[in-house]
Amino acid sequence: MLHNCSSLLIAGTHSGCGKTTVTLGIMAALRQRGFTVQPFKCGPDFIDPTLHQLVTGHISRNLDIRMCGPDYVRECFHRHAPLIDDGQSVAVVEGVMGLFDGGSGSAAELAALLGLPVLLVLDVRSAAESAAAVLKGFESLDSRVRVAGVIFNQVGSERHLQLVSDAVRQHCQAEIIGALPRDSGISLPSRHLGLHLGTEVEFNQDRLVDLIEQHLDLDRLLQLAGTAKISHIRPIAPLKPVGKVRLGVALDEAFCFYYQDNFDLLQEAGAKLVRFSPLHDKTLPEKLDGLYFGGGYPELHAPQLAANYELRTQVLAFSRSGRPVYGECGGFMYLCKGIVDHEGRQQAMVGVYPVLTKMGKRLRRLGYCQTKMQIETLLGLTGTVLYGHEFHYSEIEPMPDTIQRAALLDDGRTECYMVDHTLAGYVHLHWGRTPEAARNFVQAMQQANLRK
Repeated sequence: MLHNCSSLLIAGTHSGCGKTTVTLGIMAALRQRGFTVQPFKCGPDFIDPTLHQLVTGHISRNLDIRMCGPDYVRECFHRHAPLIDDGQSVAVVEGVMGLFDGGSGSAAELAALLGLPVLLVLDVRSAAESAAAVLKGFESLDSRVRVAGVIFNQVGSERHLQLVSDAVRQHCQAEIIGALPRDSGISLPSRHLGLHLGTEVEFNQDRLVDLIEQHLDLDRLLQLAGTAKISHIRPIAPLKPVGKVRLGVALDEAFCFYYQDNFDLLQEAGAKLVRFSPLHDKTLPEKLDGLYFGGGYPELHAPQLAANYELRTQVLAFSRSGRPVYGECGGFMYLCKGIVDHEGRQQAMVGVYPVLTKMGKRLRRLGYCQTKMQIETLLGLTGTVLYGHEFHYSEIEPMPDTIQRAALLDDGRTECYMVDHTLAGYVHLHWGRTPEAARNFVQAMQQANLRK
């Protein structure tokens, strides 16, 4: 059975071709026209989804085949995409890197899995007729992937556009949906972990929408989106609640890298998520059964985090009480003794782990990984395998032998350390393939309650 879901995937020829800017412009322009736009992001990205939410008003979901598996990705898309074609709803998926980059986690694999037409963003800044050769290669590389349309980006002049367009019409199958001129005024700011978050970024959205409306054929784009062939699947059954608990979630400018799907799974298992800010709050919320520190930018806010001595002290006491605490990447850094910045300045953090984390100027780790528990933890029994990715510039000092090594990565490196019932490490986990991890976390909080 197929659904008539208006959907498309916007991909690029390579990173930096303007894919995110074009995607945001299309999303914003469609919303301004009165459409309900449900955004998605291919790959393990925390930043682009916040930009999607900024321009659409809807939570953007990550669709990652390598990390979550094809079954979960299909189900996630099926659950959140507007599967009834009412003429006023459309699902827009932003790709990752170039269309075919990333192996089984590529945007091409996602388009093939979901039956989505691809709109390719082609940067023609330093090319003319040769752009047709690039596009033809993308069209022909994988017969499962349908490059239905192309957008030329960074067009220099009318003559430039004519040369590119004539060559593409002569040699390629994809329809030309439009061409965007060079305009530095719509570029997005970036830093060491990528673009700025949607809560921080300031860009001229009205100008971007005007450019999209002026230079792209949105009506034809919507017609192509209507050619998607989305297979019906049987929804995955929700988790059965194991009990009601209150989980404190650190959520502010320093801790902002979370997967909404992980939040949903925790809530299905019975957790009430209680937001707090290690930057701004002097005390933890009342009657918490556990704490969750996601990734983010603690290094950018280290002086303010250090100055909040009251909350740091409460977090340390919470950990020492034996109640479950979980930290990922930036959350792990916060739970360590301190953060040392690029200039060698040290700022005190919580101190659950007796080591410093030191910022480096180069990326230390980047990529997918599997984490296998070597001991029983709040996320699972010995032998439990969880899926995630690493992306960090910092590294820790050697961890003392007295600290339990909780897990190993698939390349043999130690990942995750446990003190009492505090578990933390550098890997960002997505529990889509292993929803029992969320259930185990809630169960650990419930058991800690019984021990009180």
